[in-house]
Amino acid sequence: MGQCACFGAAEKERRAEADRAESRDARAKAAEAAQRRQEEFEKSAAGRAARAQMRAMKEAKTSSNQGEPVLKWQMG
Repeated sequence: MGQCACFGAAEKERRAEADRAESRDARAKAAEAAQRRQEEFEKSAAGRAARAQMRAMKEAKTSSNQGEPVLKWQMG
């Protein structure tokens, strides 16, 4: 007796759906872990320093070039 091809296709589809569900769960767990790591970093001293540095860079970028040329050339 032979098997009907439709049984194999149904099993393949069921497995594909299970794989998609596992992938979806893994992505959700990874996103939660990344969020936790980001929050822990922001609370750490390194995170606070990085935030202060970014703020200083942004402030310097907006206020430093007030009519002054970026490059100053000297002759001689």
